[in-house]
Amino acid sequence: MEVLHIITGLQRGGAETLLCNLCKFETENTHTIISLSDLKDSESALNDQPNISIYSLDFTNGKIRLSGLFKLYKLINQIKPDVVQTWMIHADFIGGLVARLSGIKNIFWGVHHTILLSGKVKSSTIFLVKFNALLSHLIPKKIIYCAEKSRIIQESFGFKKSKGIVIQNGYDIKSFSQNNSLRQKFRSELNISDQTFVIGHVGSYDPLKDQNTLVEALALLNQKRLHFNAVLVGKNLDNNNYELVSKIKEKGLSDHVHLLGIRNDIPAVMNGIDLFMLTSVSEAFPNVLNESMACGTPCITTDVGDASLIVSNTGWVVSPKNPQALIDAAIQAIDEKQSSNISWLKRRDDCHQRIANNFTLEKMVEKYKEVWSIE
Repeated sequence: MEVLHIITGLQRGGAETLLCNLCKFETENTHTIISLSDLKDSESALNDQPNISIYSLDFTNGKIRLSGLFKLYKLINQIKPDVVQTWMIHADFIGGLVARLSGIKNIFWGVHHTILLSGKVKSSTIFLVKFNALLSHLIPKKIIYCAEKSRIIQESFGFKKSKGIVIQNGYDIKSFSQNNSLRQKFRSELNISDQTFVIGHVGSYDPLKDQNTLVEALALLNQKRLHFNAVLVGKNLDNNNYELVSKIKEKGLSDHVHLLGIRNDIPAVMNGIDLFMLTSVSEAFPNVLNESMACGTPCITTDVGDASLIVSNTGWVVSPKNPQALIDAAIQAIDEKQSSNISWLKRRDDCHQRIANNFTLEKMVEKYKEVWSIE
């Protein structure tokens, strides 16, 4: 098949990474990716793949240009795809409409969010989701949700129920696995001893990720006079973020927290830490939990999206915006690691097996291929 993917952008993010992994792993078909905005981070990772082509419409700063829409229409007619798979809110709307106007019937929407909180996302985006709910009865053949909670919430907005299907994200457990040499290399770089308990957090600096609660929680842990370090990885989680640096300094955490910014060695990060902490107020199917667990690193997560389904009984699930609950769980993890190495090692193995048994890249790819083949 000729599969055309239309995505809002290819900057670093969960859906963007998922699309790249899907296209690289699924080599039976030909994939073309059209990004509504610029290509940014993912272009170099895909350029050497013989079955993948990439185009950009350069819709900068969220501005839609008629010339870009015409280019999209021309590309669709030039490619003549068997399947159009759109990714995320704006691409579902723009890509779905233009593909339908081009005569394509096999259109599949991809929804990768759950709750869009007022005040934390643009009101225009919330309006577009509600408008997509109306279009969902007309444009897509199927709507692919990455999380069961995402499906439930979107259908409460009016998305057509009979078209909904859940395909959970999949992960390459060859790349994300327990690796002690990566652990030692990462800790050596930061001059952190193997005995130090390290808490990790990976994500962009964003109100939905709620790093304020993360810092509050770390401050509470510091008050317990426990010996720990924390590493924060992701876009704008660096020393150039004056707001974040000031808050860390204000809480007396400067000697405990490493702000590492964007890194390309996430398997090393996940192996280098002892415990992963997700503090988000909204997620769908958090990739970082799966990546951490695949590396044998237990997680504390807020109860958002399908996080509790992912973690199950391998870690800890707490309510959002509750720093005390996060630290109560962290203290349990520290005590377990220090007092019962056998129990901690079993928890680590259970984390890896949870991902290997349920959320592999192979399983995800097969499910996408099944859906695309629906008559």
